[in-house]
Amino acid sequence: MSGKHVLLAEDNDLNAEIAVTVLEETGIVIERVEDGIQCVNRVAQMSPGTYDLILMDIQMPNMDGYKATRCIRRLDDKKKAEIPIIAMTANAFAEDRKKAFDAGMNGHIAKPIDIEKLGAVILSVLNKQENLQNGKNNSMNANRLRS
Repeated sequence: MSGKHVLLAEDNDLNAEIAVTVLEETGIVIERVEDGIQCVNRVAQMSPGTYDLILMDIQMPNMDGYKATRCIRRLDDKKKAEIPIIAMTANAFAEDRKKAFDAGMNGHIAKPIDIEKLGAVILSVLNKQENLQNGKNNSMNANRLRS
């Protein structure tokens, strides 16, 4: 995971400090915003490919994580709209997971954050994204060969 760039949307300073400390130890470059509006704006303003992943708190002021995710998924730039997003929430019930996935999130982790589980979820989501990208590239290459 070293060298990956993660955008952390988390309004709670203690939770953010823990996440930043742990993730930076793995070599991840992390940037923090404090609410959903800041998250959407940051993604929209940055160059495509700036972030490999977003860790999104659900309950934040101004705009919650569900709405922020839906806004990101509607961005015109496909690369930005398809950034993997992992929900981080104190709500770990099945309906909460479903709501996160229905909003367009790619993963879900319950708070308090278990570091090993977080690492596993991040790796899983990034691997799925990489496989999707490789599949698209392979399809495009195959189509070019047929032309």
